[in-house]
Amino acid sequence: MATPTHNGVATVALRAPLGIIQLPTIQPREGEVLVRVEWTASTPLDLHQNDGGLLVEHPQVLGDGVGGTVKNVGPGVQNLAIGDKVFGFCFEESQRKAHQEFVTVPQTSLSKLPAGFTLQEAVTLPNNLVTAFHATTADLGLPLPWPRPANPSPVDANSPVLIWGGSSSCGQYAIQVLTHWGYKNIIATASPVHHEYLRSLGAKAVVDYRDSNFASLVLESAGAENADGPAVPFILDCIASKYGSLAKIAKVAQKGTKVAALLPVIVKDASDTEAPEYAMDVQASADWAEGVEARGVRTHFYQENVFFKTHLQPTIIPTLLAEGVVKPNKQKIIEGKSLLERAQKALDTLRNKAVSGERLVWRISEEGADE
Repeated sequence: MATPTHNGVATVALRAPLGIIQLPTIQPREGEVLVRVEWTASTPLDLHQNDGGLLVEHPQVLGDGVGGTVKNVGPGVQNLAIGDKVFGFCFEESQRKAHQEFVTVPQTSLSKLPAGFTLQEAVTLPNNLVTAFHATTADLGLPLPWPRPANPSPVDANSPVLIWGGSSSCGQYAIQVLTHWGYKNIIATASPVHHEYLRSLGAKAVVDYRDSNFASLVLESAGAENADGPAVPFILDCIASKYGSLAKIAKVAQKGTKVAALLPVIVKDASDTEAPEYAMDVQASADWAEGVEARGVRTHFYQENVFFKTHLQPTIIPTLLAEGVVKPNKQKIIEGKSLLERAQKALDTLRNKAVSGERLVWRISEEGADE
């Protein structure tokens, strides 16, 4: 009997328009779940892969944010059943990529949708909320213990933490997570239109990154300099632009500062006429003061933390959402008559930077399909 197939969105060639390919619909094995994908949220990685060929062998199925319905479960699956609404960060081999009608993924890559939320809201969470946890713990060394203590008092509760790109998806989640775990001195950068919202999420201060005095404003917001260490000991760069963020962060970072930047480093942005350029070495991408530790965040390795692999998506993330600790990102719904049209519109919107403070969310399966 022939294996059934379904549609998936894939790269065709470097900087070429996207295409639709047929992919096998794989039934779940031990610990796996088959999900019909209904919603996804685009990320800059989609653009990096299509326009920059980053870690790509064509045709490359795109996407890592899944929101959909469980259609089958393999042996040993607990806490998920056929018909459950789920969302998750799924990224390994092609059968787990989000921009296709069905995915077959480990149960540890999925969260059950809490009551009161829609899939298009929830699909804004998984990839960048996982990134916020991974970067904070693995790259900045700030603990986020689970279960969270009733009254957390981390060692660095009052140490300044700078979130560069606070209105980005990862920036918003980092602010909320750090605030919930008792970090009280969070400074963010963003356009002025986003300042009030970021303060509502927990940022103590928000600075316009385009202000010519941004470095002084950040240092002033951080408070008096620590005689025993840097004024801003922890910096999370959610933009990772060689000239747009890292060169500016280098004016704030001092000996002892830890900088974590979301890879890849963007040397030149993609455009309709030019290919992007990337670098993977954060330490070599800026003129750092001696003693600054600059690292690249590799979220795809978050499962090396066995506790996070087991608990982050199945337990921690849906709990934080259900309890109102984290809010879904605001969404810009991408419309289109077909799967390919929606996917292409989302990619073009990313390339043209036609969105700010919102996630690009769009349907994978056709409206009303299989309902």
